Amino acid sequence: MLHKSTKIVATIGPASESKEMLEKMVEAGMNVVRLNFSHGEHEWHAQIIERVRAISREKNQAIAILADMQGPRIRTELKAPINLQCDTIVTVSDIAHPESQADVLLDMAGISDGILAGHMILIEDGTIELEVLERDGVILKTKPKNEGLLKSRKGVILPDSTLDLDILSDKDKADLRFAVEHAVDYIGLSFVGSAEDIATVRSEMQSYVAPDTRLPKIISKIERKQALANLSTIIQATDAVMVARGDLGIEMPTSEVVLLQKHIIQESLAAAKPVIVATQMMKSMTENPHPTRAEVSDVSNAVIDHTDAVMLSEESAMGKYPVETIAMMAEIIEKTEESPFDDLYKALHLNFRNEYSILIRSAYEMAKSFHAKAIVIMTESGLSAKLLSHFRPERTLLISTSDRRTWQELALVWGVNPYLYEGVTGIEAQKKQLLEDAKANGSLVPGDKITLFIGRTETSENMKLVGIQEVR
Repeated sequence: MLHKSTKIVATIGPASESKEMLEKMVEAGMNVVRLNFSHGEHEWHAQIIERVRAISREKNQAIAILADMQGPRIRTELKAPINLQCDTIVTVSDIAHPESQADVLLDMAGISDGILAGHMILIEDGTIELEVLERDGVILKTKPKNEGLLKSRKGVILPDSTLDLDILSDKDKADLRFAVEHAVDYIGLSFVGSAEDIATVRSEMQSYVAPDTRLPKIISKIERKQALANLSTIIQATDAVMVARGDLGIEMPTSEVVLLQKHIIQESLAAAKPVIVATQMMKSMTENPHPTRAEVSDVSNAVIDHTDAVMLSEESAMGKYPVETIAMMAEIIEKTEESPFDDLYKALHLNFRNEYSILIRSAYEMAKSFHAKAIVIMTESGLSAKLLSHFRPERTLLISTSDRRTWQELALVWGVNPYLYEGVTGIEAQKKQLLEDAKANGSLVPGDKITLFIGRTETSENMKLVGIQEVR
């Protein structure tokens, strides 16, 4: 039985799409399934969702599904590949000006209007850098900073430019509607720049369904300079955060990425918002059966920073060893969490104070003072569990809910062991069943002390810190 608090998000692809492989990945430690909507047809995504939900029911295990939107991508359009030399001039415009005869057109109309002299144009994950020297009408004259072959349909990043991009492309809207209709748990929102972007996406999702329909939670991906400038308001507006180190490492100096990771995690913890660290955590295991020492250190460092989850991309989507990669990541997490380096020397602080958060803090302090084995929370929405998880308690977190969507969502949250009791009415009945199940799986034994907290439930709107109880 796995004993890790940090969760694992794994991207699904050709290497991991079968039900048999998905089951093995869950057994190895996968908690959240990521569907990358930059790839795959809706029919394929629907099959994966159906398989994951079936496995979750069969194993009675919470598994969250994250639908990651592609976002507004800018790509190059060329008549023919260009062999770049550092002493040449390359002209750039966009598809609104096909008559310009520029060497390179960007496939988003008007996007070149925001690019000024001195700005950088980064192409193909930053492997090609063009420095803008001057503007001549609708033409940008640029100088390559490095040699290379510039091709068509390659991704473009404009780190210095103020971009007025719609947060959802037409493709994203179609994908978002599909994800909402298939009741996924989380939406990954790419290239977030402001809190307004999050509000726009929530409004778009609401337009697809009846007013009282429960919407997927939004995970804002921090990958742009603009997002860093608006970090506090983005975190306040979103449901969860992802440190998207791929594009972030292109827009920002590579040497700063680990520091930015720590800062984003710290801000997310203070706001009690779940946070994921992503990109190339175990990349060598795409081809090799063992990780590098640097990758082991990377995962351990994220755990020590108290991230809620770590994420795999190509390693689990198209790698040779998806199950082994998850198992290795789970082992690194467990070893790190057992070490003294993962300890908290002082309680984390929330950047907000209300009656609810103070009661949760009291439950945490009571469990600590009385050496309780576990903290038991009865909740409907999952908010109590998320707030308590924020404190990263050493005690086991046993969460009871009668809501399946809450159960699934909590699969992402640090330290939470969610139990689903659909049809079990009443707090006492749910508590009794949870304690019996926890004894059956070894989480508790008779004589253990628990701290009991009752959040807002289907039968009660009142929050209550019941106190210390002994398991019978």
